Amino acid sequence: MMKAHRIFRGMAALVLAGAGGPLWAQGAGEPLQLMCSVREEWCSLIATTFGRVSGAKVQVVRRGSGDALAQLAAERASPRIDVWFGGTGDPHLQAAELGLTQAYKSPSLPQLRLWAQAQAKQSNWHTVGVYMGPLGIAVNTDVLARRGVAAPQCWHDLLQPAFRGQVVVSHPASSGTAYTFVATLVQLLGEDKAFGYFKALHQNVGQYTRAGTAAVRVVGRGEAMASVSFLQDVPAERLQGAPVAGVVPCEGTGAEIGSMSMVRGAPHPELARRFYEWALTPGAQQFGVAAGQFHVPSHRDTPMDPRMPSLPRTRLVNYDYVKYGSVAERQRLIDRWEREVTAPPH
Repeated sequence: MMKAHRIFRGMAALVLAGAGGPLWAQGAGEPLQLMCSVREEWCSLIATTFGRVSGAKVQVVRRGSGDALAQLAAERASPRIDVWFGGTGDPHLQAAELGLTQAYKSPSLPQLRLWAQAQAKQSNWHTVGVYMGPLGIAVNTDVLARRGVAAPQCWHDLLQPAFRGQVVVSHPASSGTAYTFVATLVQLLGEDKAFGYFKALHQNVGQYTRAGTAAVRVVGRGEAMASVSFLQDVPAERLQGAPVAGVVPCEGTGAEIGSMSMVRGAPHPELARRFYEWALTPGAQQFGVAAGQFHVPSHRDTPMDPRMPSLPRTRLVNYDYVKYGSVAERQRLIDRWEREVTAPPH
């Protein structure tokens, strides 16, 4: 992380120099309450940098996207969060459907990529895409070589006996990564075949984690051979020296649209709007890479790092974000997954 923090300091200095000093100075007022569903390093960088360029204090609550949605629902009568940043787009769409977030049509929308604009339109302007990343398989190449196992090339390769107890998957009730996995396989295979696959894969799963990023870290530490992960998380593990590689499954895959939403009834709505606009700028969107995250950014003018996944070379399913981003469909699929896949046998 020392390299990331050196990049951060340099980028923050440029932002401050270009601005001629702190922007939107708020003095010593109450802090922005930021719910953050990306990696801790990224959360820290955006909170610190926005604090420097705005003069505002920022308090960060780190939650996986499923847990973040649950917290917003629990606090709807008296919201404590101002902005929810990052995490898969499905829970953000569900928060919009539940009336937990505030409609806002940013003037920056025309500068964003089409998939980010579509996310905003589908939510009736309650959320917006800030990054995209495809789902895939992360593998520890050293562990595979030591065990004499070939790297999986397809989703179905994870069902091989060689992977018994060696696959890590996050839990779809708490993890947007896992819910994207469920919805992707349902769209690829059909629902009944997909749940047949999940039940077979369960025999090879050694651990279910609460968050998707935790799964790839288990693989990075050499505690498992493979995980179901977003491919932009793989370079971050390599930066830490882990022998991790990413695989785009041969059958095709889905992708997340990481999103951002302002909370309805937020305690600091004006400060929330300022953060929202700042987070859509090319300068702010570079902090993903500075924190070792390699998503495709939503603003067209944000520089592209060569380690970011190549979307044109990835076989993506025609993911129905509206259907699988609905509250009822998400709950139905999670209920079925818990009932048929992980429930103890009777």
